[in-house]
Amino acid sequence: MPSYRPESVGKAIQVALSEILHAETRDPGLADVTITSVKMSRDLRTAKVYVSAMDGEEAPVLDRLMGAMAFLRRALAQRVQLRRVPELVFARDESIAHGTRIDQLLDSLNA
Repeated sequence: MPSYRPESVGKAIQVALSEILHAETRDPGLADVTITSVKMSRDLRTAKVYVSAMDGEEAPVLDRLMGAMAFLRRALAQRVQLRRVPELVFARDESIAHGTRIDQLLDSLNA
């Protein structure tokens, strides 16, 4: 029987992290970060957070997020009621770049 708990917890973490980044962080470099999705491990101990930056430069953003890890986990603990706050693993979201590349290929075929 499949469990939907990791999906629902992942969605709650996505919403909470988005609110934290846009309302509570003091780092202006994190203002344009978008949390695109969160994939939870089955035991809810690890959350893989996929991020995208408006300027397309995710590498510096990932470093800043890693630097703000303690703050983000503390703020997340106050917003999401879990027995344990999951470890956050930040990853670059490739889907937007992939979609843009597909659009470019389709446009070149139509031209």
